Amino acid sequence: MLNHKIDFSVIITAKNANPNGDPLNGNRPREAFDGCGEISDVCIKRKIRNRLQDMGEKIFVQSDDRCDDGCGSLKIRAEKNEKLKSLGKNPNRDDYAKTACEEWMDVRSFGQVFAFSDGDKKKGEGISVPIRGPVSIQIAHSISPIEINTLKISSSVNNKKDVNTEGLDKNRLGDKSVVNFGMYVINGSINCQLAEKTGFSDEDAEKIKSALCTLFENDASSARPEGSMEVCRVYWWEHDCKTPKCSSAKIHRALKIKLKDSVLAPHSFEDYEITLNEIEGIAPEIIDLM
Repeated sequence: MLNHKIDFSVIITAKNANPNGDPLNGNRPREAFDGCGEISDVCIKRKIRNRLQDMGEKIFVQSDDRCDDGCGSLKIRAEKNEKLKSLGKNPNRDDYAKTACEEWMDVRSFGQVFAFSDGDKKKGEGISVPIRGPVSIQIAHSISPIEINTLKISSSVNNKKDVNTEGLDKNRLGDKSVVNFGMYVINGSINCQLAEKTGFSDEDAEKIKSALCTLFENDASSARPEGSMEVCRVYWWEHDCKTPKCSSAKIHRALKIKLKDSVLAPHSFEDYEITLNEIEGIAPEIIDLM
């Protein structure tokens, strides 16, 4: 079991890539009101799940293109699991949660709500089980405002019959937007009290760390070409107790990143000055991946 709280920060860069598109804004890279880029916590957890799956772990919330068990939905995946089926139609909630956490690493890491049963509610059949996971991840923000470059894209091949494809305007597919360069910081923590409830262990924590170090392996796409997204450095703080005196907020504030005075516009990791304030009683493991 996990007997010490963990905090972590991950510095990543994006170059000519779309780290996380916003579907409500033409899939442009997410951007805050101050012009800084954002990557949602959901997006980051998706990438961690993918890496854990690559490492051979059983994952409950699988993306469709990575499905490895033939289940087309979460409901089907839960209903087909033999261990969950053995608990009966109206199982004890604690037994159900324990079994689900043992079966899937992402469930015991991030939590999950199981509410897929078609049982008769009037007869008290069916079950709804909320599980809180110990691994929490914040929305990532870029250190500096980002510049977004939008390209017009078109096709030279018509994919529909009886359509006049003469001229670019009639054959244009749309836009493609990328961040010229951005450096983002991901902050997160692992809570011991919740880890006790889900069975999250020291070994699981090491797997999460490994997933963070290789976050963009097997993640390439047209929006994120191979090499355009990079994990530069990981800071991993392991406290000496379950409930330390030093808060996660103070730990994350210890990492200071600012643009160098001589740099007008950032283009690389080296354009930033990174300092780490000392906190009494704890020092992070620093994994430099540059």
